[in-house]
Amino acid sequence: MSLFDHIAQRIATEGPMRIDDYMTTCLLHPRHGYYTTRDPLGAEGDFITAPDISQMFGEMIGLCLAQTWLDDGAPAPFTLAELGPGKGTLMADILRACAGVPGFVAAAEVVLVEVSPALRAVQAEMLKGHEVRWVETAEALPEQPLYLVANEFFDALPIRQFVREGSLWRERQVGLKDGALHFGLGPALPQPALAYRMEDTEDGDLIESCAAAAPVMDALAQRIVAHGGCALLLDYGDWRLTGSSLQAVRRHEKVDPLETPGEADLTAHVDFELLAQAAAPCAFSALTPQGVFLERLGITQRAQALAGRLSGAALETHIAAHRRLTHPAEMGNLFKVMALRPEGRAAPAGLGT
Repeated sequence: MSLFDHIAQRIATEGPMRIDDYMTTCLLHPRHGYYTTRDPLGAEGDFITAPDISQMFGEMIGLCLAQTWLDDGAPAPFTLAELGPGKGTLMADILRACAGVPGFVAAAEVVLVEVSPALRAVQAEMLKGHEVRWVETAEALPEQPLYLVANEFFDALPIRQFVREGSLWRERQVGLKDGALHFGLGPALPQPALAYRMEDTEDGDLIESCAAAAPVMDALAQRIVAHGGCALLLDYGDWRLTGSSLQAVRRHEKVDPLETPGEADLTAHVDFELLAQAAAPCAFSALTPQGVFLERLGITQRAQALAGRLSGAALETHIAAHRRLTHPAEMGNLFKVMALRPEGRAAPAGLGT
């Protein structure tokens, strides 16, 4: 039975599916789920993330975390963690860049939050030579100072979508029509959790919520408030979103999210306001464009230093990578950065308060 057949059968017997249920089924089904059956990253996969574009990205992230650790008095031991670490490239670059920071790597207990067996195997190979622990949830992170990065993690969490109708909301759902999946709307119902969106929406507006982000943010905030540390969150999105951002990518091309369930990556833009709300009582930095963040950390100077060793096609690729990570027309403005810190502590380098 294909994943489409499984979903169609469920809809036929149980009724239309919520979008978060549909996303979870497509991404994590044990036999046909997108993340459980393949390595989706890189040129041979369906998408490329910032660490795959250039080593400079991981170097800047690593040195930002290391500087924050030093500013906090270099606590030891501490957890150096990543949510959804992909191939492990980002963590490998962080560890390499921070090898020269006295005591940092020695005090770090590397923990990766990863559910995919296929990706865990890739990460283990990438981080060979380092002692690494894997956990399945943020709630399983150790109770000690935490210095964490989450790059393109929250965009993959399942969302719900609601369309406003007066003072009520109709939930967008996935149904079955003429043998194909299609979007429809449920009945108009009150949604107390969305009351705050009455002030900036009108009839017909669509908004998204992400309940799955709340326990993750709560787990990070608890550790940072109790033990100190920092969490760097990098993703595409903005502060308080309106409109559908659900998208599917297959072989580096956007496709219909309902067309090939289980064979395309499903994501949605991240509403950083929701993340900040879920992280209380942790403090959070001002939301900053990725390009601005990386420039403040010195990525251009690093790019110039690396360029001196390159020529020809390698130099052109390097220049293009720097542009892709920082230019406003590429990833520079689309991707944003926010940090969690204990109340009263300065924001990490590159970010405002």
